[in-house]
Amino acid sequence: MSLSIRNQIPGTVTAVTTGEAMATIQVRLAGGQNITAAITADAVKDLGLAEGSAVKALVKSTEVALATAPVENISIRNQIAGTVTEVATGGAMGSVKVTVEGGELTAAITKDAVDALGLAAGTSVVALIKSTEISLSAA
Repeated sequence: MSLSIRNQIPGTVTAVTTGEAMATIQVRLAGGQNITAAITADAVKDLGLAEGSAVKALVKSTEVALATAPVENISIRNQIAGTVTEVATGGAMGSVKVTVEGGELTAAITKDAVDALGLAAGTSVVALIKSTEISLSAA
């Protein structure tokens, strides 16, 4: 199946915590980073997710925010360090490709944000992704 979601990083489930309606899934990405995905309990059952399951973490580029350093005192659980490899900007928006261990992320952010952060190839960044914005697919 082809998807329009650019960000697809393979990983392995390390923990599943299921509540009545929602679950948090801990995933170790191919590069060794740990992320948390919040999905429905029904999705956990439908996908057959358990510790050791191979998955792909899927994130729309519009749901990836960038910072130039780790951010403290924030509810966003997922902070993945990387390096900008490419920046393309138009009149209003920019597309920023970031190499992370084990893959690549693309962030769609405003041109103003690209300029304010001074983003260019080689810039160290941290990708910020809310756990509710990460979808999982069985690999």
